[in-house]
Amino acid sequence: MPVGPLTSAGIERAARAQLPPEIWDFIEGGSEAERTLAGNREMFGRYALRPRTLVDVSACSTGTTLLGAELGLPVGIAPMAYHRLVHPDGETATARAAGRAGALLVAGIFASRTLEAIAAEAAGPLWLQLYWLRRRDALAALVERAEAAGFSALMLTVDAPRIGRRLRDLRNGFAVPPEIRAVNLDPELMAASHQAGAGSSGIAEHALEQFDPSLTWADLAWLRERTGLPLVLKGILTAEDARLAAEHGADAVVVSNHGGRQLDGALPALAALPDVAEAVPPDLPVLLDGGVRTGTDIAVALALGARAVLVGRPVLWGLATGGADGVADVLGLLRAELEHTLALLGRPTPADLDRTALAPWPLPGPDAGVRGP
Repeated sequence: MPVGPLTSAGIERAARAQLPPEIWDFIEGGSEAERTLAGNREMFGRYALRPRTLVDVSACSTGTTLLGAELGLPVGIAPMAYHRLVHPDGETATARAAGRAGALLVAGIFASRTLEAIAAEAAGPLWLQLYWLRRRDALAALVERAEAAGFSALMLTVDAPRIGRRLRDLRNGFAVPPEIRAVNLDPELMAASHQAGAGSSGIAEHALEQFDPSLTWADLAWLRERTGLPLVLKGILTAEDARLAAEHGADAVVVSNHGGRQLDGALPALAALPDVAEAVPPDLPVLLDGGVRTGTDIAVALALGARAVLVGRPVLWGLATGGADGVADVLGLLRAELEHTLALLGRPTPADLDRTALAPWPLPGPDAGVRGP
């Protein structure tokens, strides 16, 4: 009998083999020299695990709670634009798989399926991600639609006053194909994303035209006045900003450098996580986004203070190779790997993880990029 991929790396190879090069570069690329992109993965290799023995691990659980919702595993699908770039079903397929796995889905503001269609397929927690647009009326309309459709939280991305210099997209002259649209926003507002010439990027041109770079902490009050939904801030990398987020009423924060796609040389997400987790009140959830590829990675992040992690690129690999079933394969691998790690660590549940589960890796040159067959 044929054996499916044993790790996410196998799914990654299959996705790369079938996607057009410019789409692959758009998904995989970081900014500038991609130091931060690489650093997100490399940081996981700096930790060793400290397993405890003679612990009853006959029944391990991967479940947790997040903003009052039950999750089957401490994983959310990170907000990513245009899932239909890799599969015709787009975000509706992703939503089906997330529900089956008991994972959180964070739909992106530039989703290629309507909020209502995504919500109709979602069987688990569903959040909406926002960028702060110059057109506040468009933001307000999205928030109203999300509430009506049953979304349970808003995630505001705060690290993108402009888009990072993503050299792969510039070299490819990448623009969103005309048949793929951000269907939840007016076509006029999105027009620039479909236009690019040599040495330019439709994604960058659109952000320059539509993102509001004057956003400050004071502006969060405007959003709070328009919704009772919990507000999650994504893109926090310092204790200073974590404290400000708590002071301004954030319900959760996401430690993230935008998958290495914004400021190159910014802290790897895992390196920033301990300081952020220590800076916020104990009841304010901290999530980690960046570089998570295995269940062991999830365990490391939870031990350093994260309540859950967000997973991005591997979800698109699964979607590209198998639609909803492919995404389910990715999430299933993460669940199985996490459960296995918890059992062998002697920590039967995510709540049992803390920093005593970790030690610095004692040998030189760990390679977090080696992920098996």
